[in-house]
Amino acid sequence: MTQEILREITFSDATLEALSEEMAGDPSIFVVGEGIGPRGGNFKTTVGLYEKYGALRLCDTPIAERGFVGLCIGAAMAGARPVADFMFVDFILDAMGEIVNQAAKIQYMSSGRLTMPLVLRGCMGAGNSTSTHHSGSYYSMFAHIPGLRVAVPSNPYDAKGLLKTAIRSDDPVVFLEHKLLLNQQGQVPDGEYTVPFGKADIVQPGNDVTVVALSVMVWHAIEAANELTQDDISIEIVDPRTVAPLDVDTILESVRKTGRLLIVEESYGPCGIGSEIAAQVQERGFDDLDAPVYRLNGAHTPVPYSPPLEQDVIPNSETIIEAVRNLLAE
Repeated sequence: MTQEILREITFSDATLEALSEEMAGDPSIFVVGEGIGPRGGNFKTTVGLYEKYGALRLCDTPIAERGFVGLCIGAAMAGARPVADFMFVDFILDAMGEIVNQAAKIQYMSSGRLTMPLVLRGCMGAGNSTSTHHSGSYYSMFAHIPGLRVAVPSNPYDAKGLLKTAIRSDDPVVFLEHKLLLNQQGQVPDGEYTVPFGKADIVQPGNDVTVVALSVMVWHAIEAANELTQDDISIEIVDPRTVAPLDVDTILESVRKTGRLLIVEESYGPCGIGSEIAAQVQERGFDDLDAPVYRLNGAHTPVPYSPPLEQDVIPNSETIIEAVRNLLAE
C-alpha cells in the first residue's frame, strides 16, 4: 500500500493540475476563452496547456461570450466535454440566454437523450479594486436555475477535487473561484481524487454557534473563530462547497448541536443562498434553534473601486465576531 503524499500548492496550481490531468485522460475535453491559449489565461488558469495539448484543444476566442458558449453547448450535445473559461464571472452574464434556455434545459427537452457535460468557470468576488464589472459572485442566481450545478470552492484541495468532478459530470456546472483565493496555499494529494457535489465540509468543529461560510468567507470565519476562543466561544464552521446541490442536512446536524446559526457570504442578502439556507433550517430544524437565524452579507450595492470603500461593503473577521456575539446575546 503506497502512502499518499500531500504537497503545499496554491489554489491556481490545484485547478491547473485538475484540468491538465483530465485533458490527458480524455481527448474529448477542450477549453475555450479569451486569452487562454499561448498566454495561459488572465489568471494563469491554462498556463502551459497550449504547449502540451495544442491549439485545437486550447481555443482562444474573440470577445463573444454568447457565441463561444453556444459553440460549447453544441459540442457538448455532440459528445465533447468543453470548458469555457470566462476570466471574470461577470462576463458569463453576456451568455445568460444560452446558459439558461439551452445548457440548463437540453437534458429535459430531449427527455434525457442528450447530456450537457459543460463547465463554465470564472473568477468572482470583490478585492484588488477591480470594481463593479469584475467583482460579482452570482452563485445564488445560478443556483436558482434548474439543471445547473454550482461549485464554490474555498481551498486548493476542494478546488482540484471539485473541478475534476465538474469536468466528469454530464450536467452543466458553473465553477466559481474567488480571485483572493488564487494564491491561497493548502495541502493537496499527489494521487487521484475527486470531491463529490452536495457534500458540505465541517471545516472546524464547535459547540456554541454554527457559522455557514462560503468561498473566501471561510477564511474570515476561521480568523474570527481563533479570536473568539480567547473568550471561550466555540464556533463550528460549515463550508457548503457547492450551492447546487446544497447540503442542508449537514447544516441541520450542526444546528442541532449548537442551537444557533450565522450564514456569512460576500454576495448580496436579498434572494441570496443565505436566504435559502435560513428558510430550510427554520422549516426543518425550528425546534433546534435557540435564537433567530442571522445572515451577514455584502452591502446591497455595486462594488466600489475605492479600496477603503470596497473593504467597507464586504464582511470580514471583525464583522463576523460582532455578529456571533450578537447572536449569542439573543
